[in-house]
Parts: sequence; structure tokens; C-alpha cells
Amino acid sequence: MKFADLGLSDELLKSVLDAGYDTPTPIQAQAIPSVLMMRDLIGIAQTGTGKTAGFVLPMIDILAHGRRRALMPRSLILEPTRELAAQVAENFEKYGKNHDLKMALLIGGVQMGDQVKALQEGVDVLIATPGRLMDLFERGKILLTGCDLLVIDEADRMLDMGFIPDIETICSKLPAQRQTLLFSATMPPPIKKLADKFLSNPKYIEVARPASNNTSIVQHKVRTTSRGKRDVLRHLLRTDNVTSALIFANRKTTVRELAKSLQQSGFSAGEIHGDMDQSSRNVELQKFKDGVISILVASDVAARGLDVKGVSHVFNFDTPWHPDDYVHRIGRTGRGGATGRAFTLVTDEDAEAIDNVEKLTGGKIPEMVVDLGGAGSAPAEAREERPARRGRGKAPVADKVVEDKPVREKPVRAARTRPVREEAPVAEAPMVEERVEAAPVPEQAPRAERAPRRNEPGPRYQPHDEPQGKPGEWNGPVPGFLNVSAL
Repeated sequence: MKFADLGLSDELLKSVLDAGYDTPTPIQAQAIPSVLMMRDLIGIAQTGTGKTAGFVLPMIDILAHGRRRALMPRSLILEPTRELAAQVAENFEKYGKNHDLKMALLIGGVQMGDQVKALQEGVDVLIATPGRLMDLFERGKILLTGCDLLVIDEADRMLDMGFIPDIETICSKLPAQRQTLLFSATMPPPIKKLADKFLSNPKYIEVARPASNNTSIVQHKVRTTSRGKRDVLRHLLRTDNVTSALIFANRKTTVRELAKSLQQSGFSAGEIHGDMDQSSRNVELQKFKDGVISILVASDVAARGLDVKGVSHVFNFDTPWHPDDYVHRIGRTGRGGATGRAFTLVTDEDAEAIDNVEKLTGGKIPEMVVDLGGAGSAPAEAREERPARRGRGKAPVADKVVEDKPVREKPVRAARTRPVREEAPVAEAPMVEERVEAAPVPEQAPRAERAPRRNEPGPRYQPHDEPQGKPGEWNGPVPGFLNVSAL
């Protein structure tokens, strides 16, 4: 089947041929005729199957008939991220060059003035993220009552990002009699509920099992440790014939630190994440597309829908928390009939996450062994070494407890002034010394005169310390420092 068999106009066919395409993908072949027939549509297709052109091409022919009005877009396309919205806008510019259509792009991170100006002049198609669209709607800068065609793209991603309430609000502001197209890689229950509520007798198209793998992508998981991840990644980048690569991490801080680390290691790397303003993200993405940088470290903001030609490798530096994200991440390679390679670095902490990924994809991911001479490739050995490294130069905890225990029972003063044998009552020596030094009797007084003071209050004398012997002899307790038994 050719594009000429799908009922598209001659002007549109010329644009498609100029772009280098003549044969539609399965999702395009099934979706385009139904959209041209003005039917509601649910399209289930994995990423990289060409579904964007599946709704852009028929929309151009539909919008070719009609007139635009100020503040009232004729059609609306909702995208979860700015990058996806910008990519759809590029598709409209490329395929609609032979049509007199005006387009506006409503995304966050850019000045609102130019967007409002475009709406005031009237647009045929409005491509927007839900947040910015709701902002302008609440400000009274846009009316949705004239929108007859709605596209909800990447619906499952909208669900993950918490946009479903916004989408429901937007749908309630649109005309009841409209055409609605919903595209998603998976169909979880909330998306099914959304489709049942806002679509009317839709045609259901599924060109692949939900969340199934792209067979043109060779996948591997690599066992490592948290400390060994960067060593393993650098080794793979240097040895696996990488021409261009996307590296995904779960956290924005990890993205920044990893990009800097790769740059310091001599790699041509950039970064893209949600904390960057839109212009900076566009610059980094364009550098990657133009080949100025060969490695792009990204958070999941870039995981879905980005169509960058020639990506040879995808690396999951972190195993994704949501198994659906795995499919969308690795889908950045192996696109358009090309082959690609995907590596996922797995630590012991990722056991549950990688199990969920394998359940979703329906099979075990082959495991690759990377031998770095013990650095990062042998998690069991690394775990055994950690206590030794952490405790280097310090006594084991158990030994410290044994040594400290007797020290706490001895008076510190006596222990520091003279050696004490363990069998002698350590507490008696300082007590006798203190009593003798504090005694009010002059030194010349006979020692026997001190005997009556044994009944003085205090714990200085015990029953076994009763005075013994003849007058004039020592009749007190035997001091411990004399090293003589008192018995």
C-alpha cells in the first residue's frame, strides 16, 4: 500500500513524497482513512511507529476547508511535554507547506505574549500542553467553542504526569459534537474510562500488543553496583561502537552530575531535564540532532515521542521506576526500520523494578557480563569489601565495647595516677587516700586514736574492715596500692 491509496490530497501527497516517504506504516495505513471519514479513533501503538503522521496528515486535509477566527482555534492537539508539542509542530510545518494553514504552539517556559498574539490573529491548529492551555483559558485569552477536532496524544503519559483532570476540564469546554482522536502506547483503566466518557463509537486500532518490545532493538541488562555504574557506562560507551546515545536517569540531579562526569572523561555530552528553561532545552536537543554532541543525558521528560534519527544506543543508567517508561526509553533507538541497542544498568536495589519491566515486556532481558577487573562488574565482591573500606584504621565495633566496659567501672583519677591490679578493689584506694588527706588529726597523733572514727557516716568502712591487732599497729583497711591481700 502507498500513501496515494489512502485518499490524501495531491498537495499533501507531494509534501509527503518530498519528505522522502511513499509507504505508510501500519498505524498510518489504518488510521488515516478513518480520520478522513470523521470517525472518533483510539490508536494503540508502541512508540516509533509513526502515529504522529497518522493524525497530522489527515488533519491537514480536513482543515484545508474552512476559515479561521480570532481566539477560536479550529482544532486542538494536546501533548504531555514541550518537546513532543514542538515535534508535532515541526510535522505540521513539513507536511502542510502546500496548504494555507496557521498554527500556534502553546507551551510553558516561553513568553506568553507571542502566543496570545497568534491566537488573536486566528489559528487552524493549536498544539498545546495542558498546563499552559488551562492558564490561557482561565485568563480569557482563548475560546474552545469553535474547536471541532481534538487529538489527545500519549494519553498514558498524560496519566503518569497527572494531567487527566485537566484533560477532562478541557474536554468539557469543547463542543459536544466533535471528532476526538486518542493515541496511547498502553490502555490502563483510567485511560479506558476517559475514552468511554469522551469518545463516541470510536474505531479501535492496535498495531502491536500494548507495551510490547520493538524487535529491532537488541536489549541487555548489566549487573553492577551503585558505585560501579559510571565505570560500566564509560566502558560500554568506549567499546560498543556507539555513534550517538541517549542516557536516561530517574532524577534531575543525577542527569546533571552524570553529564558533567562524562564531559570530564572526554565525552561529548549534553543534558536535558525539567529544571532547564525551554530555550536551553531546545539548544541542547538541537545540538544532539545536528551531531554537535553525540551523547544526551536526559530525564524522562525526553523519553517519549522524541524522534531523533540515527540514535544507535539507549542506556538506562537507572532502571525506570515505571515499567512503561522502559519501553518508551528504549524506543528512541531502532526507529524507522533501523536497528539499535539498549543497555540497562541493574543493581541489587533494582530487582523489583527490573522484574516489573520483564513482566510487562513478556520475557527475560538477556544479561551481559562486563568485566572491569572487579570495578563495578562483581557486585558480590564489592559488597564484601565495603565494610573493610568503611572501617579502615578503626577498631571493630565489638572490640570497642569490650575495651570500654571495664574503663567505665573504674574512677578515672585512680586509673591515671598509678597502675592497679585487676584483683584489687580499685574503688578503695582513692577512698583511703581521700580520708587520710582530709583527716583533721595532726600527723604526730598515734594511729590508734583514729579508730573511734570508724562509726562515722559514709561507705568508707565495711564490716570486714573491723580494727584488729595490738595498740599502735595499723588497724584500718589495707590500701589497694600495697598489693597485699586483706584476708
